[in-house]
Amino acid sequence: ILGVRDIHADHAASHIGKAQGIVTCLRATPYHSTRRKVFLPMDICMSHGVSQEDFIRGKQEKNVRDVIYDIASQAHIHLEHVR
Repeated sequence: ILGVRDIHADHAASHIGKAQGIVTCLRATPYHSTRRKVFLPMDICMSHGVSQEDFIRGKQEKNVRDVIYDIASQAHIHLEHVR
């Protein structure tokens, strides 16, 4: 956008964008859940035994928190790549 032509800057921007997208999705989960929609990776949910209904009902059990933690950890990994 500023005329920067650097592969390293592009790589960093890519990881920052991915991290921000993940965090935005997590932050919007309560909003979407009230509309009976869940946009989280189902493979991670299933690995913790969590269903879409668990999010829609607003459950806050350990396995639901573990799903959120695992997804947030992916955002953290992207930020670590940027550093």
